[in-house]
Amino acid sequence: MKGKLLVVDDERNILRVISATLKKEGYEVEVARTGEEALDKFSTNHADLVVTDFKLPGMSGVDLLSSIKSISPDVPVIMLTAYGTIERVVEAMKRGAFNYLTKPVNPDELVAVVKEAMEKYRLIRENLALKNQLKERYSFNNIIGKSQAMQEVFNLIEVVSKSNSNVLVTGECGTGKELAARAIHYASSRSNRPFIPIDCAAIPEELLESELFGHEKGSFTGAFDRKVGQVELASGGTLFLDEVGDLYKSLQKKLLRFLQEREILRVGGKDRIKVDVRIIAATNKNLRDDVDNGRFREDLFYRLNVVGIHIPPLRERKEDIPLLANHFLEKFNRRNNKSIKGFSSDVIAIFLEHRWPGNVRELENAIERAVVLCPIDTITLNYLPGHLKQLKEKEDACDEFNLTEVEKRLLLKVLKKTSWNQTKAAEILGITRRQLRTKMKNLRLLPNIRQRSSSK
Repeated sequence: MKGKLLVVDDERNILRVISATLKKEGYEVEVARTGEEALDKFSTNHADLVVTDFKLPGMSGVDLLSSIKSISPDVPVIMLTAYGTIERVVEAMKRGAFNYLTKPVNPDELVAVVKEAMEKYRLIRENLALKNQLKERYSFNNIIGKSQAMQEVFNLIEVVSKSNSNVLVTGECGTGKELAARAIHYASSRSNRPFIPIDCAAIPEELLESELFGHEKGSFTGAFDRKVGQVELASGGTLFLDEVGDLYKSLQKKLLRFLQEREILRVGGKDRIKVDVRIIAATNKNLRDDVDNGRFREDLFYRLNVVGIHIPPLRERKEDIPLLANHFLEKFNRRNNKSIKGFSSDVIAIFLEHRWPGNVRELENAIERAVVLCPIDTITLNYLPGHLKQLKEKEDACDEFNLTEVEKRLLLKVLKKTSWNQTKAAEILGITRRQLRTKMKNLRLLPNIRQRSSSK
């Protein structure tokens, strides 16, 4: 069967003719003679498409349309009318009708409209299923990546979230270290307790101890009231120490004592306070080098680095770039109420070529800027930041290519990188294998022995 249809009309002859026409095309057809009956059948036995008359006894066809859309917004509804007034048609289309037909219904026109609507519904469902599949396979609490390196990160996050051990997350600026820390917290048994981040590099030394451990009233000039520190506020939850490599030496010893004893002493206080908190630390530095050079305590390093998670830079996982780019495009489309469909091939080529010193954060900012500025449905080079456009200009200074040549160069580059594995190449490019094959055929890039040998 091609799909399940629900036909609604109070005239038996019309029901019989429409049902016979659609059954002949291979559809499963259910009928109803009132809006109430149709809504009951739709609620209990979901249909892929509804054909309904405007004028029905009791509930009108337009009211039925609204009710169906409230249950399943994507299901197409085709309206039938013998009273083809503009007002009725406009009202139905505003409420989400796919199309309308006038009575008596032309069988060929009916079949054509139903086929068009079913195809659109199929694409919507496939797109939704694909998005859900991608989110399940390639994301973990907003961290996105399908590369082997990121899959290993996801596996570590999942395993370590089941424990209470301290974690040290390393990686360059902009790779998503705090996202990883939040993923660990919200996948753990502590998820209903606070997640409190502290940037160790942003708070002056004379204030950081008070910020971490709190202080008593009158303990120093300006301490007019007792202050509860962030460690204490995070009790039962997670304390995220960002840029822990910049922690002052004077505080490294006090943090170590807390990790050993699980007790804090407020500045100016006398009583030690037991605190149950998990520490996740992050740094963009090589703490092992800092230990060797005496800038970071070795004993504190081992206390923090019970489990280490390294987030690789974006330049080392370029197969994640198209996935991330589409994720950010969708995000900023929603935020800016836009419907930009994608990126031109030369933009994708630049994304894959650039080394991304700012990593995922730099890519996100570039796409946000492009979405804000782009007035058309495809992001082109004109809307990229200046340093990315300059990268393209440097390429063009050596040679000039039209759009077809740019696409050909991009495909060749990715195919050579994957040793002409079309499945892997399609994944990196963010297209289906069939689309890749079509492009290869059009550009005369079908693999042969000579091409494969020259790519090695």
